[in-house]
Amino acid sequence: QVQLVQSGGGLVQAGGSLRLSCAASGSIFRILDMAWYRQAPGKQRELVARISRSGSTNYADSVTGRFTISRDNVKNTMYLQMASLKPEDTGVYYCANTGFPTSWGQGTQVTVSS
Repeated sequence: QVQLVQSGGGLVQAGGSLRLSCAASGSIFRILDMAWYRQAPGKQRELVARISRSGSTNYADSVTGRFTISRDNVKNTMYLQMASLKPEDTGVYYCANTGFPTSWGQGTQVTVSS
C-alpha cells in the first residue's frame, strides 16, 4: 500500500493562488490513478480533481478553469495548482489513490479569506 505525504496549503486571500503537493512512497505511483478531495467544515468530503496514470484529468464543476491537477512520475508526486481561489474553496484537502486499497494523505488546510 502506497504512503502519501502532503505539503503546501495555508492561508490566502480571495483571488490568490496555492499549490499542493502529494509525494508517494515509491515507484508504484506511476501505475496509480490519483485524486484530490476536500472537506469543508460541516460538509462531506468531495472530489476536486482526478488524474489517471496516463495523465487524463477530470475536475469538479466548481473548480474547472481555476485548478490544475498534474503529476510527475519521476518524482512520484502529484500536484494541485489552485488559482483564483474563493472563500468556498476553504477546507481540508486530501490526496488519495482511487483504486483499492486506497491510501490517503494526511490532509492539509486551505483557508481562503474574503
